[in-house]
Amino acid sequence: MCKNPLMKSVHCFDGQWYTTDLGRSLVAAERERLTHLLPGLYGPIALQVSRNRYPKMLDASEALSHVYVDDQFDNVDGKVAVSATAEALPFDAKSIGVVLLPHVLEFSEDPHQVLREANRVLVPEGHLVLLGFNPMSLWGLRNLVAGGDEYPWNGRYYRLSRVKDWLQLLGFEISLGAMAYYRPPASSEKLNKRFMFLDNIGDRWWPLMAAVYMLIARKCEIGITPITPSWKKKQQLAPGLAEPVTKNS
Repeated sequence: MCKNPLMKSVHCFDGQWYTTDLGRSLVAAERERLTHLLPGLYGPIALQVSRNRYPKMLDASEALSHVYVDDQFDNVDGKVAVSATAEALPFDAKSIGVVLLPHVLEFSEDPHQVLREANRVLVPEGHLVLLGFNPMSLWGLRNLVAGGDEYPWNGRYYRLSRVKDWLQLLGFEISLGAMAYYRPPASSEKLNKRFMFLDNIGDRWWPLMAAVYMLIARKCEIGITPITPSWKKKQQLAPGLAEPVTKNS
């Protein structure tokens, strides 16, 4: 058993969780949101950096190449894949157009280093797409009371406002925010389906109570003038996507 005196056993991953009923339903909701978030984000290379064999989610990206990094890869599924950690990416500085970080900060002993590495490899005006578990949700409550080594309740869930502050300190500009999955963390498939209606009304009635928040942040560098490709599509706000997120006071 792994132990860490400062955090809640962040390395005790269960790679099979995403194949459970609850894991599959969460991934399906996140994938649906990403189909609206990823298109239009320009970059020659889109990189997904994940842990715990998180499913590959770059299919909607319009980048020319898709690359996947995970610390537990055992099957590349015919895709370009690298076994590495989010804290030490094996890529040159300013070489990646889009970086997707799905549920990485919660399970890292150094989330600041994860963000610094993402910032390092991104090209100027490149985009970081970040997914995080929301501590202000029923999932956050379960994380608070469950404890132990069971994934995903063994992570440290960070408030949205805190993550935004970290990004802005690194020079990122938050351009878009979205929430996903309003159902409670019910392990029973029957109960999970019974609560599906919450996903249809959550954005309107309790938008800050979703299980997952998503952020798109643009890397800004002083003196750099962005050049928009002629083929780049204008990004449209789909149902469930919020207006650009501003810094909380």
